[in-house]
Amino acid sequence: MSAQSTKENIQDFFYAVAGILFAGFALESFLVPNHFLDGGVTGVALLIHETYHIPITMLVILCNVPFIIMGGYLISKNFAIRTLLAVIGLALALTFIPYPVITSDKLLISIFGGVFLGVGIGLGMRGGCAIDGIEVLALYTLKRSGFTISEIILGINVILFLIAAIGLGMVTALYAMLTYFIATRSIDYVVEGLEEYIGVTIISKNHEEIKKAVVMQMGKGITVYKGERGFMKDSFDVSHPTDILYTIMTRFEVRHLRNLVLEYDANAFIFTNIIKEAAGGVLLKRKGDH
Repeated sequence: MSAQSTKENIQDFFYAVAGILFAGFALESFLVPNHFLDGGVTGVALLIHETYHIPITMLVILCNVPFIIMGGYLISKNFAIRTLLAVIGLALALTFIPYPVITSDKLLISIFGGVFLGVGIGLGMRGGCAIDGIEVLALYTLKRSGFTISEIILGINVILFLIAAIGLGMVTALYAMLTYFIATRSIDYVVEGLEEYIGVTIISKNHEEIKKAVVMQMGKGITVYKGERGFMKDSFDVSHPTDILYTIMTRFEVRHLRNLVLEYDANAFIFTNIIKEAAGGVLLKRKGDH
């Protein structure tokens, strides 16, 4: 095993442990003692716990076992083993760690229970495991239907929240929806990072000047595509060869780039798209970089 692999495994281990601790804190300090629900597999476990009073530690394992097996077939055996260990770790944390009950205020429970649960699940995902197995179920269903993963997860949770509304009341279901919404947003922040990257495409007749300005003044790496501009309605047969410039930066730098481009061409065509994950290349110029 290389030094890099060892480092990554250690990093994954700490991510998974932190995820277990955060998820346990959310469950024992906010959701379980106040009879709250969530979405996903965790929500199913909480719903069964509230209905039949089966210990939540047992349900956390039992509800995730089918998805662990499914993950072994769909993703990898390594993923399944990691997920099994994470789920067992969560059950042990719920059993042996004396988490304090923080509050009985319903709004605070929904908000912070969702935040800490989302952070826990997100850290687990960064560590290469799934503390909540609904993503695996969605992936399994995706292969056998025309729906997207988001649509599948939404459908599963709609059913869960309807059952909660019928069995435990509409107010409980509404708080569960709020908790789940906040948890999913927290997962996004943890998995994708707070620093969102933006892809910027620039098409301009003054592409050479803009190319030089973006690289030399902003210190950005760029990719150049060869293309043609023109093809307007009144002059469809008229076009001009051009370089199409593409670069990635943080959202805080987009305004600076746009102003820089417009200095060279007030009619430049600029459009952006959100980048979910970026690595390598020239993304941020840090002190000490040369």
